Amino acid sequence: MSATTSIHGMWSTRLAFILAAAGSAVGLGNIWRFPYTAGEYGGGAFVLVYLLCVAAIGIPIMMAEILIGRRGRQSPINTMSSLARQEGKSQAWSLLGWMGIVSAFLILSFYSVIAGWTLAYVVRAAGGAFSGIDAAGSVALFGGLTGDAERLLAWHTIFMVLAVLVVARGVSSGLEQAVRWMMPALFILLLIMVGYAAQAGDVGAAARYLFAPDFGRLGDHVGEAILSAMGQAFFSLSLGMGAIMIYGSYLKSDASILQNTVIIAFLDTAVALLAGLAIFPIVFSHGLEPGSGPGLIFVTLPIAFGEMPGGSFFGALFFLLLVVAAWTSGISLLEPVVAWLVENRGFSRVRASVLAGAAVWLLGIACLLSLNQWSGYTLFGKGVLDLFDYLTANVLLPLGGILIAVFAGWVLPRRATEDELGMGGGMGFRLWRFLVRYVSPVAVALVLLNALGLLRGFGLG
Repeated sequence: MSATTSIHGMWSTRLAFILAAAGSAVGLGNIWRFPYTAGEYGGGAFVLVYLLCVAAIGIPIMMAEILIGRRGRQSPINTMSSLARQEGKSQAWSLLGWMGIVSAFLILSFYSVIAGWTLAYVVRAAGGAFSGIDAAGSVALFGGLTGDAERLLAWHTIFMVLAVLVVARGVSSGLEQAVRWMMPALFILLLIMVGYAAQAGDVGAAARYLFAPDFGRLGDHVGEAILSAMGQAFFSLSLGMGAIMIYGSYLKSDASILQNTVIIAFLDTAVALLAGLAIFPIVFSHGLEPGSGPGLIFVTLPIAFGEMPGGSFFGALFFLLLVVAAWTSGISLLEPVVAWLVENRGFSRVRASVLAGAAVWLLGIACLLSLNQWSGYTLFGKGVLDLFDYLTANVLLPLGGILIAVFAGWVLPRRATEDELGMGGGMGFRLWRFLVRYVSPVAVALVLLNALGLLRGFGLG
């Protein structure tokens, strides 16, 4: 079995771990990407495929990442190094830990900039900036924000300070106390927005868009839809970036990894679906285009809020929901870096948090400048923010997921994984071991190849 405790502290209850891991998984991508992708690929048909992918890919790899973290009880780098050494394997496995920490560092540098947009829009919505706004005005409002480096810097700074304040307080006083109020607040805000959207919008059209199975539409793009569902299942659960591994290292030894993982996956999926029911009734009732990505949230929705009764209040509430989702993800991205600094450099928790946060903040400045003053400068045809996004989402995270599955399924001995999972050698354990050894790594490899554009010749990408 794993060591009893981590030097950084422990979750006091399994609920604290579930809320923290769900908070890491639930982020801005859940709220704007999943609903649109589901509608694009046949609504309920895509949701069914997605749920199968969560079961066959997401849950097995998340279980693997948690068990590795709990067995090592250290930062991802030191965990991989010590576990490889215990099994007489190459210290090159520590590179998997480095890959996760680098991914988290890069992601947080641009994620903080985008989270800053949500903070800015809380203020704009509350101040009535959406009232009577048309499409051109909404585009200009968003363009005015992203084009102003000083304003972006201010909001980016505020978000990073919020993340550092939580992480600096430690596991029990910082992370756990934060998620104990932030996650319930997120669900309350989300349910309020769903209720508001059902009353003020076209909930019937939204439900048909999200849930009515259209297998004909799925059939026209079946390969593309399956690859999209596999990618969504993997990325939505915050895998491959060290966050789940470090959170797993704080989990008590008698807690069931299987049960906790299933609950986390359920909560993550529930948030994504509820987000669709909060967004699309408003979009469809105003005859707006359900576009994807940031445009849906920062351009399309303000138009709708501007035309609705109480739009200023509920618009501010909606963007506050996004702030909370971004905050819970942000602290999970900062934690692996801080844990490594405490372990390897002997820093206090506060000093490590400030230094790590400052380094991320500095890199984030390059990301925000790539949206305006440095927009003419590119590397490999991309600005800094887009390059970091592409590198992490398309290369580092899928590669990390594959290696996590390989390490848990092939490097760690059967005895070690049986002990850590506490499932015995029964059917459940054998199924997990089969999935993590054969199905999950192959599926994520396909996601990686598709992201790199290497499957297009086969008609899949």
